Amino acid sequence: MIISGRFWRKTIVTTIAAVGFVSLYEVTALDSKYVARLATLHEATALPVPGSRLAFSATAYCKGLVTASGVAVQSGVAAADPELLPVGSVIEIDSLPQKYNGIYTVMDTGPAVQGRQLDLYMWSCNEALQFGRKPIHLIVLRLGWNPRATTPSFLDRLFKRPAPDVLPARPLPQAVPPSGS
Repeated sequence: MIISGRFWRKTIVTTIAAVGFVSLYEVTALDSKYVARLATLHEATALPVPGSRLAFSATAYCKGLVTASGVAVQSGVAAADPELLPVGSVIEIDSLPQKYNGIYTVMDTGPAVQGRQLDLYMWSCNEALQFGRKPIHLIVLRLGWNPRATTPSFLDRLFKRPAPDVLPARPLPQAVPPSGS
């Protein structure tokens, strides 16, 4: 009787240990490479919202006098796909050489600027050619012209004030009244 009791206890403990080891073996460890891969995937597929950090590709341009928004071209102006970053969006770039890092306003569009592409204005065409194409990370500070579509301030985040209703970054389509002739 004593031997059989020990046998069943040993069998149960051995079975529980085996199931525990198998379940631990199947768990994915969150190492730095795995987390970096998830972050890159999120950056490559996330939609732009104020405060988000996104992966883009940057080039430079030097031609033109007036942007799509109607202002004169100047340093700090960027061109982007209006479907992702509408005209009036404010972004911060921090992954380029120090000379090009800073805050840019999307004031231009272009037929070659599609998807996750950003085109930075430079006065010198030689400098623009030397810039080439670079992978960048940008932070969306404001989406479109709407000043309420901005990142929450430090005090708002600290005291967790309710966020005001965000107006759409893009104008809503207006219903066209039927023509009655």
